[in-house]
Amino acid sequence: MPIDILILSNGPGEVTTWVRPVVKALRQQLGEVRSQIRISLILSPCPHASGREVAIAQSYPEIDRIQAAEYFWSFLLWGKTRENWEWRDRGVVIFLGGDQFFPVVIGRRLGYHTVIYGEWEARWHRWIDRFVVMQADLIPTFRYADKFTVVGDLMAEAGAVTDAPPQIKGLTTDTELIGILPGSKPAKLMLGMPLGLAIAQHLQVARPHTRFVIPVAPTLDLPTLARFARAESNPLITSLGGVTAELITSSTGSYLLTPTGVRIDLWTATPAYDVLRCCRLCLTTIGANTAELGALGIPMIVLLPTNQIDIMRAWNGLSGVLANLPGVGSIFAKWINQAFIRQRRLLAWPNIWAGEEIVPELLGHLDPREVAEFALGLLQQPEHLQEIRDRLRQVRGQPGAAEKIALIVEELVDSDYPAPTSRAA
Repeated sequence: MPIDILILSNGPGEVTTWVRPVVKALRQQLGEVRSQIRISLILSPCPHASGREVAIAQSYPEIDRIQAAEYFWSFLLWGKTRENWEWRDRGVVIFLGGDQFFPVVIGRRLGYHTVIYGEWEARWHRWIDRFVVMQADLIPTFRYADKFTVVGDLMAEAGAVTDAPPQIKGLTTDTELIGILPGSKPAKLMLGMPLGLAIAQHLQVARPHTRFVIPVAPTLDLPTLARFARAESNPLITSLGGVTAELITSSTGSYLLTPTGVRIDLWTATPAYDVLRCCRLCLTTIGANTAELGALGIPMIVLLPTNQIDIMRAWNGLSGVLANLPGVGSIFAKWINQAFIRQRRLLAWPNIWAGEEIVPELLGHLDPREVAEFALGLLQQPEHLQEIRDRLRQVRGQPGAAEKIALIVEELVDSDYPAPTSRAA
C-alpha cells in the first residue's frame, strides 16, 4: 500500500544536518519507487531562518514535495497546504526540528504514526508513537520507556566519510589549508568576515604558502557574502583590522581578494566535507558548523567576538523578542549579551559533548593579530593538532543515527495501522 512520509523541520541547521541524512537513509531503506513511498517536507517558522531553506531542501533528490514556513500555520490549524496536497491513507510523521507539539497535532489529524528525534529533550510521551533520541538520559524511568530508542547524534553523520582520501583539485596532503567559517547570518557575518580577513592576512605574512578557503553556507549567495567584506557596506571592518576584499569570479572559480593579494577561495558545493577534511585548521563561529567539524575530526578555533556587543540579537524566546524591540532593542541586547559572557559556559558542540574544552574557544573583544598568533602557535605544534583530532574522533560518536531512524520508520510502516481519525487536504 502507498505510504506518505511527512518530515517536519524548521531552521537551516536542521535542514542541512538532520533532514539530509535522514531522507537519504529513508530512500535507501524504503526504496526509490515514488508511487509507493512519497517523502514530503513541511517547514515551520524559525527565528534563525535564512529564507533559503526551501532552496536547500530542493537540492535533495530524495524529497518529493516541500512547503515553505510561511504557509505552516494554516496547515497546522486547518490541515490545508498551500497547494492542497492530498494524503495517502497510511503514513509516518517524523519530527526533525521545530516544536515537538506539532507532530502531535498533525499526526492525529492525518491518522499517521509519529516519530520524534530528541537531541536534548523529548516531550508529549503519551501521544507520540516512537522517540529516537541522541542519548539514554532522555529515556524516562517510568511509563513510556518502551517507546524510546537511542540512535546517537545525527550530526555525527558527517564522520562517516572521514576515512576516504580527499579529492580536491590543486590540493595535496602537504598543502596547508586554513578554513574560515564566518557564519551565515548578518549578525555573525558583520563581525566574522572582517575578523577572518584580518586573521588570514596576518597568517599569510608568517606562512606565505598557506591557502585559505571559505566553505560558503548553502543559505548564502556570493554577492551577499562579499558585501560583508567591503568597508562601504560593513562599518565594523575599520575596528576589526581594516582588511577588505573584493569578489573575483573566473573560469577556475570564485574567491575573495584583499588589496595586499591574500586570496580566499570560496567553496560552494554542499555539503563541504571534502574541502573541510583537507583543512589543517579552521577558524569558526559557534553553531552547527562546530558539530560538523567535530564529526569530521577537524581541529578548530571557535571565535565569539564581542567587539560590537549589541549586534548579537538572534536569541530564542523572550531574549530574542526583547533584543529586537524597536528603539530599545540595542539596550536589551547589550544586557543579554553581557549576562551571557559572564556565565561563560562551553559553546562549541565537541566541547559540550566532552564536557571540557577540547578545541579552544576565544570569547571577548578579539584582536585579529592576537588570534593569528594563537593560530600560528597551533600550526607550529602538529603533535598538538593531532591530539585534538584524536579527541574529536573519540567524542563525536558513531555514525548511523539516520539508518536507525529509517529502520524504526520501516517498522511503523509495516505495523498494524490505526484507522485515520480525519483527513487533511
